[in-house]
Amino acid sequence: MKNLIFAFVLAALACGCSTQKAVVKTPTFMNKVIAHRGAFKNTGAPENSIASLKAAIAIGCGGTEFDIHMTSDEVLVVNHDPKFLGMEIETNTYQQLLTKTLANGEKIPTLEAYLKEGYGQKKTIMVAEIKTSKISKERSLRLATKVVEMVRSLKGQAQTVYIAFDYDVCKRVREMEPSAPVQYLNGDVSAEKLKADKLDADYHYSVFQKDKNWIKNAKALGVKTNAWTVNDEKIMDEFLVQDIDFITTNEPELLLKKLTK
Repeated sequence: MKNLIFAFVLAALACGCSTQKAVVKTPTFMNKVIAHRGAFKNTGAPENSIASLKAAIAIGCGGTEFDIHMTSDEVLVVNHDPKFLGMEIETNTYQQLLTKTLANGEKIPTLEAYLKEGYGQKKTIMVAEIKTSKISKERSLRLATKVVEMVRSLKGQAQTVYIAFDYDVCKRVREMEPSAPVQYLNGDVSAEKLKADKLDADYHYSVFQKDKNWIKNAKALGVKTNAWTVNDEKIMDEFLVQDIDFITTNEPELLLKKLTK
């Protein structure tokens, strides 16, 4: 009898634990337009600034891409290059980076502040690029882990896509978030391999141009495709005809106009 009761209690606990697991929704895009580093080129906002993020949201982009680094004291910040206004991000503290100011008066955004601004609306998906560390593979993987943890802490899973050039970083994110969209950037892995690892392709547009069947084959496999960075109108048209899933561009206004014709 005692064994039966013990088994019943264990079963009840197992059921309780399983019901507590959160079901994460897949991000839903309004359109194919991904603003590269926010909408900066035609707005005058510094790239990767809060202002460029707000501009991308304001014009109605389906997603806005931004780049994440980690300071020497492990503060996550948003900036494209490994240097912020001449200062190496990985070898300087966050407080040291605050001595520099963007052209619009902003300081370097923390990832937390950037995500909170982006999660304050429901139209535009946040496309988070986890930058590869110049110091070590371990640091790249630690950055990936901290990014996913921050997204979770802000309950932003349903509004976030992860991208990276480091394949191991992509796989780390996939391990932590089995249902999150994760896109590989480097362009050297087949659609079949991506499918096997449950990843998608966010490749330089030239990769897709070299193989005219790449996008078609990827679609057949269920692998999403995104081309970066497409600023030429004719190349945009080329990929729209192929019904590519996404296009990352410095000219989001132009691409949005094409999609609304």
